[in-house]
Amino acid sequence: MRYISSFLDWYEKHLTKSLIVSAIILYIQIPHSVTAADCFFRLGMGVIHFNPILDFFLYSIDLLEAIPIIGITLAIIAKIRKKV
Repeated sequence: MRYISSFLDWYEKHLTKSLIVSAIILYIQIPHSVTAADCFFRLGMGVIHFNPILDFFLYSIDLLEAIPIIGITLAIIAKIRKKV
């Protein structure tokens, strides 16, 4: 339990940097959302299946969502821990 407590103390000291990384990752999601909307609603914007490399980058952004989810969860745990 001591290791978890020391990790959460370290994480709280670096919370601003973590939130900046999370914000950047979430802003990267915007082009992916446009691509998903084009595919789902068949808008015909020509973004999807235009280039295999572009498709790879737009779809691989989904994997980056795990980083903000972990970061936000750790921030919530650190704040709850301070209240208790």
